[in-house]
Amino acid sequence: MGEVVPQIKNAIELLKQIADDRGVPRNIRRVATESIEVLMNPEMTPGLKAATVISKLDEISMDPNTPLFARTKIWQIVSLLEQVKD
Repeated sequence: MGEVVPQIKNAIELLKQIADDRGVPRNIRRVATESIEVLMNPEMTPGLKAATVISKLDEISMDPNTPLFARTKIWQIVSLLEQVKD
């Protein structure tokens, strides 16, 4: 459980970019921050972390207030996390 899957590490970096971008609406930045916390939770398996975050990101990717560049990053993160298995 201590090992960090490379896809999760990359996803965290992309989520940090979204969370730190003031051009992104607050609710989307909040979901990005929550997703980072889930991905860094040592008590969850990598597959469970990925599934939980994919679920959160699917919701906000449909939000019409999501800027196009942020939506593209969200899709990138989802495709990275879909590769993670237990």
